[in-house]
Parts: sequence; C-alpha cells; structure tokens
Amino acid sequence: QLQLVESGGGLAQPGGSLRLSCKVSGSTLDLYQIGWFRQAPGKEREGVSCTVSGGSITNYADSVKGRFTISRDNAKNTVYLQINSLKPEDTADYFCAAHSIPRLPFCTLWDYYDTWGQGTQVTVSS
Repeated sequence: QLQLVESGGGLAQPGGSLRLSCKVSGSTLDLYQIGWFRQAPGKEREGVSCTVSGGSITNYADSVKGRFTISRDNAKNTVYLQINSLKPEDTADYFCAAHSIPRLPFCTLWDYYDTWGQGTQVTVSS
C-alpha cells in the first residue's frame, strides 16, 4: 500500500533553513498530487504547499509564500519542502500526504488528502 515517510525536521534558528523530505513507496510517485501540511501545538492542521504529479504546478499558503519551495524528484519517489527564512511561528509537526484522487492537474483540494506520513517536527527557536 501507499506509504509516505517524512524526514529532515529538527531545530533551527529564526532566519535559518531546513529541507524536509517525503519518501513515497508502494506506488509510483508520478501518479499523485502531494501536499505538505503542518500542525502547530493547539492548532488545526493546515495545508502549506502542494504539487501535481509532474511538478509543474505548485501552490503555497499565504503564510509561507516566498519562503517555502516544494519540489519533487519522481525518479527518487521523493517530494521536498525547502523552508527558508524560518520564523518561530513555523514551529509545528510537518506531514506529507497523497491526494485521494490521483492524476489530477491540480492539488488544492486540501480535504481530499487521505494517505499520510508520520510527520517530522520542526522547531524554530533562538
């Protein structure tokens, strides 16, 4: 079955950078729209970025535009989230997920992601 595993989180200073990875197994990555989500303590999960199977279309939440970059390497079955200019409010558990309906040319149906990784924690603190 489709599985996703996140990695790359950790502790970073404000203004620093992290690169998160989402390794997909069980199916070919090029079939799926992949989203990155985060959940901060006491808050609901929010979608922060997503990309279609070919990577030609990407979307970002307003809170991360200009700082986060999503990319994918289908040959490696991996989606990345480059996070720059980290802010304390970026502190959260970050999850990647696969859309329930593959092969769509858009990825912004945030409620339709149904296969999730275990998450990787990002902590931004001085």
